Parts: sequence; structure tokens; C-alpha cells
Amino acid sequence: MIFDWVVQTVKTLGYAGVAVLMFLENLLPPIPSELIMPLAGSVARQGELVLLGAIVAGGLGSLVGTCFWYYLGMRLGKERLEEFASCHGRWFGLSVGSIERADGWLKRHGDWAIVIGRLIPGIRTWISLPAGLAGMPFWKFLGLTAVGTLAWTALLAWAGWLLGANFQQVSEWLGPVANVVIGGLVLVWLVGIVRQWQQPRTPQKK
Repeated sequence: MIFDWVVQTVKTLGYAGVAVLMFLENLLPPIPSELIMPLAGSVARQGELVLLGAIVAGGLGSLVGTCFWYYLGMRLGKERLEEFASCHGRWFGLSVGSIERADGWLKRHGDWAIVIGRLIPGIRTWISLPAGLAGMPFWKFLGLTAVGTLAWTALLAWAGWLLGANFQQVSEWLGPVANVVIGGLVLVWLVGIVRQWQQPRTPQKK
């Protein structure tokens, strides 16, 4: 199951596994950072990883994922990005509504929206899109994103560190629960894909 796969990936690949999983978390909604980083922190407490290394690995993997959306927003522009969301967003859990919510968040809160948005589910991934659309300088975007991302990964990893060996006991009931929850997310994701696939596409203007 997904929970067991995440556990095995972290324990087998170590820092690389944490980085890859956190990268995928930005692309595939059913893989939650709320599971990956506490697990990494717990593994660090048991001596198989260094806590700081796990935080850095998770942060770097997540940063690379956010850069994908930043560049997509910057290269496509608003009209083409919304067209992309309508045609292909189903694979990523992206919708036109997601873009509009993230864009509204950035306009209301300014640069701090990038930092704070990385801590908020539903905004965390998509806040990179309006930053790209607005033409925010890349290094500025990267710096603001790094602050929010490292704060989030550190908080989750620290929680796992506090659990330590108890994470193994928690996982005995967390594993089945996580599989059900993640399975539900996958189901919702697949239903969204099917529904978008069935929707008639608006003919492109010539």
C-alpha cells in the first residue's frame, strides 16, 4: 500500500528518497508531506538519518517541485495556463479555480503570500503559479519559497523526531488509516480526471 511504499522508500533510499517523495508531493496530490517528513524525522531519531539532512533533503525536493509550477506559470501566461488546466490539469489535481484562488491569495498578501502559502494546504502547491504569471524574479521567488518550505519541512520532521521510536507504534494504527485516507484521495483524484475527461472541450479560437 502507499503508506508502506513511502516508509520503504525513505528507509531504503535515505535522503534521496525523502527528496524524491517531496518533489512528487508537489506534482501528485495523493502523496502528502504530512506523512513523508514526520516519517523522515522518526527515522532520524532512530539514527538512520541526520535530522538536519532530512530537513534539507525534503526542502530541496519540494523546492524543485515548486519551480516546475513557477516556470509553467511564467512561460504559459494566464490564458494558456487556464487552457492547460482545463485540458491536462486533471493529472495534477489542478483546476482553473485553483489558479484563481492562488492568484487572489498573492494579490491580497503580496510577497508574504509565497512564504505563508507554503504552510497552507490547498494553497501550498499552486502559489507558485501566480508568482510565475506575475513575472516575479526567480531568485526572489526561490528565496521566499525556501523560507516557507524549510519552515514546513522542519516542523513536520521535528514532530516525527519527537515521536521517535513511538512512530513505529503509531504506525501500527496510522498505516491502515493512512492507506484508507490516501486511497480516498486517489479515488477523488481519479474521479476528477474522469469528469474532466468527459467534459466537452471548448473549441480553440482561431
